[in-house]
Amino acid sequence: MPRLVPPKHWVCTARLEAHLQRRGWSHIAGCDEVGRGALMGPLVAAAVILDPTRSISGLNDSKKIAPDERERLDAEIRSQAVAYGVAFIEAREVDRLNVYQASRKAMIEAVRGLSPRPDFILTDAMPLPGFPLPHRALIHGDSRSITIAAASILAKVARDAHMRQLDKCFPGYEISRNKGYGTRQHMAALERLGPCPEHRKSFRPVAEWAPSSPLSLVGSSP
Repeated sequence: MPRLVPPKHWVCTARLEAHLQRRGWSHIAGCDEVGRGALMGPLVAAAVILDPTRSISGLNDSKKIAPDERERLDAEIRSQAVAYGVAFIEAREVDRLNVYQASRKAMIEAVRGLSPRPDFILTDAMPLPGFPLPHRALIHGDSRSITIAAASILAKVARDAHMRQLDKCFPGYEISRNKGYGTRQHMAALERLGPCPEHRKSFRPVAEWAPSSPLSLVGSSP
């Protein structure tokens, strides 16, 4: 694989995909997940096989892209990709499995939703032990591989849209703004209202309001 460079110098390109194509793989899927550190809502993964003959400019880690641009890229990816799949793991299942296993399950479900089937998979840092297709986990893959970046955009846009719908069902938590992550406003609402059915009861500090639940660590902000 191409030589690694320090993270601050990483540029999102098709170099990894081109390297794999030269070695004989044609349907290369990128896979990523979002929502891993959120206190509520689903964990969402997407998998994408891009068409190497149809360039999409601006692909990058979804966290580095403005919301309007993410929406535009989401539509372009869906219209031009060879295949894509999106998988949701609901909050209750995240609690049951633990967040690491839920991430892995979401990625596998997203990949299994692809048609045609990929012959190689690039994931953003998530190994898939035992999965029956060749794959490689890349640290900061969504900043290095356009295929993983495309998956990160699909997953982010799908989850954000779902969280806006949840905001209508469970007002008071400012879900449309915080997307279920532990912002100051969300924490204040959690203290005031307690958890709703979409909160992950195994996550601290949600578990403080659901004492019978096991504790886990809160992840990063959106």
